This record gives sequence, C-alpha cells and structure tokens, in this order.
Amino acid sequence: MCGRFASTTKPEDLVEIFGVRQWDPAETIAPSWNVAPTDSAYAVLDRAPKGEREPVRQLRVLRWGLVPSWSRSAETAVKMINARSDTVHEKPAYRQAFASRRCLLPVDGYYEWQTISGERGRPRKQPFFVSRVDGRVLALAGLYEFWRDRAVPADDPAAWLVTCTIVTTDAEPALAPIHERMPLFLDPSTFDAWLDPALDNAEELRPLLVPPPPGALRAVPVSSAVGNIRNNGPELVEPLDENGNDGTMLF
Repeated sequence: MCGRFASTTKPEDLVEIFGVRQWDPAETIAPSWNVAPTDSAYAVLDRAPKGEREPVRQLRVLRWGLVPSWSRSAETAVKMINARSDTVHEKPAYRQAFASRRCLLPVDGYYEWQTISGERGRPRKQPFFVSRVDGRVLALAGLYEFWRDRAVPADDPAAWLVTCTIVTTDAEPALAPIHERMPLFLDPSTFDAWLDPALDNAEELRPLLVPPPPGALRAVPVSSAVGNIRNNGPELVEPLDENGNDGTMLF
C-alpha cells in the first residue's frame, strides 16, 4: 500500500490543472520527494466557504493520516493513511467521509516496496517509484475529515485538525508483482463527481472506485535512501541504472 509519495508540483500549476477557484498562497508548502505519514500535503476538494452555501473548488493543505471526528486522540493518524476501496463505504472510520468529504491528492508518484532475494538469499525490500507514463500529475482518490482537539481552546487555530487518507484498490497486473494493492487514481472525467459533496449515496459513489484502464503507470527501481524520512531530494525518484546498485533489473 502507499506509504510514501512525492509532491513537487507548484500550487499555481495545481490551481490550473484542477480548476481551483479558491487557494490561499499562505498555505504553500515546500516541494517534497519523500512525503511520509503525518506530513502535510496538497488536496483538491469541493466545499462551501464559511457563511456560503454553494461548494467551491479549493486547494488546501491537509495532514496525511485520517483522524475520525469521534477519535479520542490524533495518534490514530499513522495507522489510517490508506482506506480500502472495497470497504470504505462501510467502515466506521471512513463511512461519513466517503459520503461527503472526498478529495483528490495530486502527486508526482508514489513509492512501493517489493520483497526480493538479496545476498545469500536473504530477503530485502527494493523500493520502486510509480508514476504516470505521460509524466502528468497523478490524482489519487482521497477522503478528508475534521477532528476537534478538546485540549485546545475553541478559538485557537490549532483546535481543528484536517486530515486525509488515500483510497487503495487492487494493483493492475503490471504492478501486482511489486505489491498486490495500489492507490486508486482517477481519470479527469470523474473528478467532478468524486468531489461533489452533494453526491452522498454510497451505491452511486461505488462505481467511481474503479481506476482507469491499465497501462497509464510505470514503475522503476530507485535508491533505498527513500526509506529514511530525513532524505528528501530529486535523486530519490531517479531510476537505478540497468543493473541497479544491487543487481535489480528495471521493471
């Protein structure tokens, strides 16, 4: 499942790509080639601004790792970075967000680890970077939620935490050897329906939980440096040479 991703596209470009109408430049975050659970990330969502009734497409900064509104602690976030597409409509932690708080997480690509045989037959993890073949931004299906920190005064900006999770699905055949699951990415033709908060019927929403046809993604082996969250730079997404540092062939 998706445990790390890269997000380096400028917010001004995301505004144009997704038809965003509301974005606060003060919410700009630095590019990251190694976004980890509980880090901040850009999200596109349709929501009515405070005091208004009509939803507006917004670019927001959310924290990765969903905290249900009823949770006693924000510590659950680390465990809830992914939500399975086959159960997201019925699991208590995701059910309400699936009904009315859906978002898109625009990323350059994501990392996945494949268990392979290393020296002397010992298993080891080889990271791969998965991105679009055409180089376009990958729009991952996500959910977001609001959580009230009761330990903080209501008028404190830190009183509310807005978090998100990535919806996952069965991996397409070419990616299955790396991992059996992959993030659900959406085609632009489904963006409006997915983001529409008025569309709250689970049976009408579930047909949207189908990824585009296989073939849009590619996976290349990359350095194991991505496993350390302190490492963050464009070199993390650079493919290894033909044999890699460890003899791994290009996928």
